[in-house]
Amino acid sequence: MSIITRLNEDLKTAMKAKDQAALRSIRAIKAAITLASTDGSGKEVDDTRVISIVQKQIKQRMDSLEIYEKQGRDDLAQIEKEEVAVIRRYLPEQMSTEDLEAFIKNLVEELGADGMKDMGRVMGVASGKLAGKADGKAIAGIVRQLLS
Repeated sequence: MSIITRLNEDLKTAMKAKDQAALRSIRAIKAAITLASTDGSGKEVDDTRVISIVQKQIKQRMDSLEIYEKQGRDDLAQIEKEEVAVIRRYLPEQMSTEDLEAFIKNLVEELGADGMKDMGRVMGVASGKLAGKADGKAIAGIVRQLLS
């Protein structure tokens, strides 16, 4: 089942259950998908592209959450936390830190990277291969640690 089909089914379920957090979150994802499909690029919105859209939605909410927590707006922070929890359901299973380290270590050896000058090259390949399976900040942290 494609992610878009799953979103449509979950939207119906959330409407029946009157789950406001799920409704807000799923509608936001669907709006972002619609925007991406009508952006004029002519690219099809497949599951890979939907995963990147979902990741962007999570990043936006995490940034907002951080701001709300700094400002002491617990009411708004709670809304962001609820939406992040719902949106994460549409990402593939995340890799554990140990698996991520092992994968990146093998990738560094495979590419022959030997210093920080190769970080961009390693990050490009790692980001492509780990799309949706790991957070970009976590990948960058491990790559930086291994190359320095």
